[in-house]
Amino acid sequence: MNMNLPADVQNIISILESNGHEAYAVGGCVRDCILGKNPHDWDITTSALPEQVKALFKRTFDTGIEHGTVTVLMHGVGYEVTTYRVDGKYEDGRHPKEVTFTASLEEDLKRRDFTINAMAYNDTKGLVDLFGGEADLEAGIIRAVGNPIERFTEDALRMLRALRFSAQLGFEIEADTYQAVCDLAQTLERISAERIQVEMVKLVTSEHPERIRQVYETGLTKIFFPEFDAMMQCDQVNKHHMYSVGEHTIVSMGLVAPEKVLRLAMMLHDIAKPVCKTTDDNGQNHFKMHPVKGADMARTVLRRLKFDNDTTDRVCNLVKNHDDRPEINERNVRRMIIRVGQENFQDLLAVKRADLLAQSMYHREEKLAYVDELEQVFNSIIAAGDCLRIKDLKINGKDLIEMGVPQGQRIGEVLKAIFDEVVDNPQLNDRQILLDMAKNMIK
Repeated sequence: MNMNLPADVQNIISILESNGHEAYAVGGCVRDCILGKNPHDWDITTSALPEQVKALFKRTFDTGIEHGTVTVLMHGVGYEVTTYRVDGKYEDGRHPKEVTFTASLEEDLKRRDFTINAMAYNDTKGLVDLFGGEADLEAGIIRAVGNPIERFTEDALRMLRALRFSAQLGFEIEADTYQAVCDLAQTLERISAERIQVEMVKLVTSEHPERIRQVYETGLTKIFFPEFDAMMQCDQVNKHHMYSVGEHTIVSMGLVAPEKVLRLAMMLHDIAKPVCKTTDDNGQNHFKMHPVKGADMARTVLRRLKFDNDTTDRVCNLVKNHDDRPEINERNVRRMIIRVGQENFQDLLAVKRADLLAQSMYHREEKLAYVDELEQVFNSIIAAGDCLRIKDLKINGKDLIEMGVPQGQRIGEVLKAIFDEVVDNPQLNDRQILLDMAKNMIK
């Protein structure tokens, strides 16, 4: 087969080869090319030692030189060039104790995670596929290179990566590889929250977010997300539902766009149901206050996985408000927009629709009609330019100071009181009217 290597990659390989070294494009970029996708980045593996690589190129950075990686800069793009290596003993299931360089491409490919990621290519030798990676790509299989127990003992994150690749590519995990994940699931506790987060985001924003079910079934969620296990084990005997909390969650994730905040919000929207569950005299389950409690629990999970504050705040906001159903009138919807934030409102509508479509058919049409009406009123309020933030008022703190209100807390109180009036009656947002209102308040 022939791959169209980008000119820069071709150039780096040629320079290394013409100086007596071997060099290949390797790993994910080769996999993506065979799948007909555009690789995000190109990695190169070589028999040349890091010092030799640095001597051959004008602009290089030591990005991971202790692991044999040098970044070569070409036309402003960085390409990682890594010396063939054999990892020494992994004492902590995370980091090899030492890295030994080798002159053998086979030794280097042998220590990679999955067959589909263990192929190399250059124009001289063509595709080097020692472990059947191309056949596994064709068959849609994720298979560890060599012995899966050894691969996962080297780096426990590979277990979550197997499930993430299966979600991204829609592949099945080969039986022995899957069994090894189940057997070694407990060892994931050695892996940092940051690395787990990266894999989970890729999995939940993939085309197959339902593969989170396998993260539960293999025993991995128990290590970093035990709240998910509780959802999977919590049934909902209730006319509004036809699934357990966990299955409802999984179905709902597939019903929103593959965007990080939306998928995480669906993953977490009912997280508090297991702890809020009560059963009435008729055997029906209820989950009072689960959105409020859920926002707190979601924050705990997102913090545990070291998500940034912005993502955490947006997701928790959606969890907290996902079940709000005020009677629809302009005043109520304006207040809802203020509560949720105008910038989050479209996301909230998407969350509400996904939530409903993952419930039973009971009153489904009416429930969806409610969300449609909510959206229409939202759109008309935005189109009308109604005042939705204190800073949209036609007066400000400076005006109050000129009236003689002392600087400080009182200014905020007066503006808040005026804002509350304007939210209920948008037509009051007129400079003269507001100045008169303020004068009456501070008499």
